[in-house]
Amino acid sequence: MSAAARARLDEVVAALEDEVVAVRRDLHAHPETARQEVRTTAVLAERLRAAGLQPRLLDGTGLTCDVGPDVPGRGRTALRADIDALPLDDVCGCDFVSTVPGVAHACGHDVHAAVVLGAGLALARLAEEGLLETGVRLIFQPAEEIMPGGAHDVLAQGVLDGVERIVAVHTEPKLDVGQLGTRIGPITSASDLVTVTLSSSGGHTSRPHLTGDVVYALGQVITQVPAVLGRRLDPRSGVNLTWGAVEAGNAHNAIPATGVAKGTLRCLDVRAWERAGQVLLDAVEQVVAPYDVEVSVYHLRGVPPVDNDAEVTAALEAAGAAVLGEDGVVLTEQSLGGEDFAWYLTKVPGAMARLGTATPGQRRYDIHQGDLVVDERAIAIGARVLARVALG
Repeated sequence: MSAAARARLDEVVAALEDEVVAVRRDLHAHPETARQEVRTTAVLAERLRAAGLQPRLLDGTGLTCDVGPDVPGRGRTALRADIDALPLDDVCGCDFVSTVPGVAHACGHDVHAAVVLGAGLALARLAEEGLLETGVRLIFQPAEEIMPGGAHDVLAQGVLDGVERIVAVHTEPKLDVGQLGTRIGPITSASDLVTVTLSSSGGHTSRPHLTGDVVYALGQVITQVPAVLGRRLDPRSGVNLTWGAVEAGNAHNAIPATGVAKGTLRCLDVRAWERAGQVLLDAVEQVVAPYDVEVSVYHLRGVPPVDNDAEVTAALEAAGAAVLGEDGVVLTEQSLGGEDFAWYLTKVPGAMARLGTATPGQRRYDIHQGDLVVDERAIAIGARVLARVALG
């Protein structure tokens, strides 16, 4: 990347900042849940077309857009944003609060979209001026918040054809604006859905010996199966099975015919994740074997860990240091949250960084909460970082 390109990039992003912040606020005020992002897709496509670009609308929702030339022997760098919102009430108190009851951008995907849009528009300007030497692909992905997620839809449509690496940022309200969190290797966890259903003929609580007691057996599943996983899988893998819902019966003196436990299975190591499904099934069957109940285990493999490539992470760190200074790039902690950006990394090298969105000295918020507030200065920072990675 030439010094002229670096200097011009900073000028262009600064000139675009108000515009992309306005787009973020528009998306925040009009959130759409997974695979319903019709308006969101249209807004982003319209802005890209206005810049002279030719976005490609994907089947359903979402879009991609190429910026800059195809270079023989060199693939494009992809910049990915997710665009769906969550089914939560927006109580952020902002002037641009959600106008859609029960739907909110509570995970910062509106910020992600604005960051990639800003980077793309800036790179397009540089391409017009002959300062972009390689090709870039913008990916605005739907349906990150559900399983199976929108990354599968996007990959099936060939969006990584001709791409050699991919990068993304994710809002991080635990970090101050002006900080970028990076890590080589797993930065997020595999995340699967688990449903265990037990059934029997049911009966009276005075005669538990005459039927399979699904409530008691379910209690054994809830307490013993996580312990079995912790002994059958390498503890360094960070395996974690946590139950989120338990349903069985509605009377004090009746043993119900069915009982259900629902939870998530998370793991930081892809090899342990690949084994976890069979270990889970075996553990449930063995734990309930003495209790004369029928068992059904539904295990939906959601996403693998986001496993950051060392070379691409180094590129993100270099870009972050150039934008924020050396002290602005920090080692981030691992998270047991899931991110379907991981599926792209099974195809090409890539990395995700955490973008600080907290206002220093102010309240710390959390994602997936309706009161999430982000410091919008993070948008221009994220755009500059991603654009610098793309420039090489």
